[in-house]
Amino acid sequence: MAYIRQEMSEQREIIQQYSYETRAVHQGYANRTLYINLSSSEIKERPVTQQMKDIFTGGRGFCLWLLWNAVSEKTQWNDPENELILASGPIGGIIQYPGSGKTTVVTLSPLTHNVYDSNGGGYFGPYLKFSGWDAMEIQGKANEDVILFIDGDTGTVQIESAGDLPSDTHLLSEMLTGQYAGSEENMRNISVVSAGQGAENSLLGGLNLSFYDNKRGEIRYKQAARGGVGHVFRDKKIKAIVVKYSHLSASSNGPAKPELIRDAGRRINQEILGLDNKQNNMRTLGTTNLVEIINHTDLLPTENFRYGSDPRAKMISAEYWRDVFDHTSQDSCWYGCSMACAHKVNDFVLKSGPYKGQKVLVDGPEYETIGGMGSNIGVFDPEALLEFNFYCDTYGLDTISMGSSIAFAMECYEVGILDQQVTGGLDLTWGNSDAVLEILHQIARGSGFGLVIGRGIREMKKIFAEQLHADPQFLQDIGMEIKGLEISEYMPKESLAQQGGFALANKGPQHDEAWLIFMDMVKNQIPTFEDKAEALHFFPVFRTWFSLHGLCKLPWNDIIPEDNYLEKEPAKVPSHIRNYLALYEGVTGTPITQKELLEQSERVYNFQRIFNLRMGTGTRAHDYPPYRAVGPVTEKEYLSRVERYDRDLREKVGVDPDKMTLEEKILTLRRYRMDQYEQLVDAVYKRRGWDHDGVPTLETVRRLGIDFPDVVALIKAHGG
Repeated sequence: MAYIRQEMSEQREIIQQYSYETRAVHQGYANRTLYINLSSSEIKERPVTQQMKDIFTGGRGFCLWLLWNAVSEKTQWNDPENELILASGPIGGIIQYPGSGKTTVVTLSPLTHNVYDSNGGGYFGPYLKFSGWDAMEIQGKANEDVILFIDGDTGTVQIESAGDLPSDTHLLSEMLTGQYAGSEENMRNISVVSAGQGAENSLLGGLNLSFYDNKRGEIRYKQAARGGVGHVFRDKKIKAIVVKYSHLSASSNGPAKPELIRDAGRRINQEILGLDNKQNNMRTLGTTNLVEIINHTDLLPTENFRYGSDPRAKMISAEYWRDVFDHTSQDSCWYGCSMACAHKVNDFVLKSGPYKGQKVLVDGPEYETIGGMGSNIGVFDPEALLEFNFYCDTYGLDTISMGSSIAFAMECYEVGILDQQVTGGLDLTWGNSDAVLEILHQIARGSGFGLVIGRGIREMKKIFAEQLHADPQFLQDIGMEIKGLEISEYMPKESLAQQGGFALANKGPQHDEAWLIFMDMVKNQIPTFEDKAEALHFFPVFRTWFSLHGLCKLPWNDIIPEDNYLEKEPAKVPSHIRNYLALYEGVTGTPITQKELLEQSERVYNFQRIFNLRMGTGTRAHDYPPYRAVGPVTEKEYLSRVERYDRDLREKVGVDPDKMTLEEKILTLRRYRMDQYEQLVDAVYKRRGWDHDGVPTLETVRRLGIDFPDVVALIKAHGG
């Protein structure tokens, strides 16, 4: 490693410095939060009250509460008062149980214009907490690019001038890790949060969170990529956040009952080591194991979600990645994670852009990148995917939103809404990987039609309708975004529950809230509206719990105990829920039931819905998917599944498709499917304790203990 830290006076100006008392984390909490105002250079600490713990638990809950108190209903994402808040959670940072290194990032999103939570792996969240902070709250805007440095060893927080440091993550993180570590032995004690040139110039910007791969001697990254959090980061002129913590141990979290943590860890680790290679093979393939399964079940988005499979998908499926991934060491993005799913490709030679000809490390690809930047835009070349993956990461671009936005533009190009005169010479035909790379590089350079695509689908719909006179209804039907966020890479046309999982999600259609497509479509485990509503209550609420505590959800249901089929509700993997109850008691010392666990999450989930309401959404009008997520928009789509759709008309709608024109078939099926969706929404709202318009009732907020005066007033103002 070439970069060794110089004296601060020689390298960067210290704009502000704050010293604090270092003290041990107690039963999962540091019991204070860090506040930094970049406009005034103010740094201070704030206490974590018992009320904060009781009501908001930690992680996402703390972030939402801090943001709620920082902004008003008039605040825009790029106002100085908007905050970027990062946190782990009370269980986050344990090293005995896999998947315990997550960081949650919360802000007002430039895509959704609403509160958004994103999460990523790596070391940052745990190191931030162990350095003394349950959350880091950043407000204001700097006058110049700055680095925020938290030294948990000395008890120092600094705002530093960034000077002429490079922007792109693979250069910046390596440089800062070496400089702040001071020696190779200390590299593992540093984590860097960064966002590259792309995040600065695109609403689709994400964050990279670094971790040092000690066995390989490499700096690697995980992403909190969604919702434009990286664009907010750069709008505030943050070049990087660096945290240093050198004393990690099994007791860093100050657990009350460490034996419970050890026992739960022993159980899950035995399952992973004994069963993973028989089940999802996460340790070898990571999430690429999904490609073949999703393609086989007609769920792999292709050509802007028109279709759900493609015979070329085998070219980018797990069997290719099995041979390409480096298997010389375990791939864990947090200490002690035996899931080890964070795979990488070594010495990939770039073929384009500013680093053409250089050998680089590519972290991934993950399934979502393969679906978004691969099949959905018609690219089935794995080497092109690796190039996309590298540049999206180093530029700080979300591969899901990026892929879906390019797919939308490609379909608009196919039907004649766009042409090369509009695109500046870009040939946006399906599968044109050269054009895709040029889009990425244009975004990084801040020029060209790539900047239009980098606005995301919701903004493109407005631009194409207003400036190119495209049909707004057609754009709405094929634009795969909800609430301003591009849909995750699963084709939901044949799964009513997944349509609800995407459209009813608080932050927009991200799969980490409600991934129900297999339960609903493949296994038929939730056939009735009531069954679907129960699933759309339980799973989003339960998955919220992971973000309250700094946990990854993969160890919950990507490894299944052999006797799980004997459980009453096997889809919930009850033995793993019991593990989480043990972890909570082990860290905090407080026993908890499954009902109480769900209430922790339900409280925060409903509070986030109310936050949406405060910011101008949070009602039924905002909970609708584009029709392509529900059924066929075009004749070509209908004909691709004509037997299935004709059968639905005959058996479910009760009409004879043989006596109908193709246009009549499409319209009749649309009316039926949207009516089904309306009935689903009614059932879900009822189960969640919301009124017909999707607003939590006063009874619900009182039951959950979030009936603050301003919450009650807000609900009453909306007819509650």
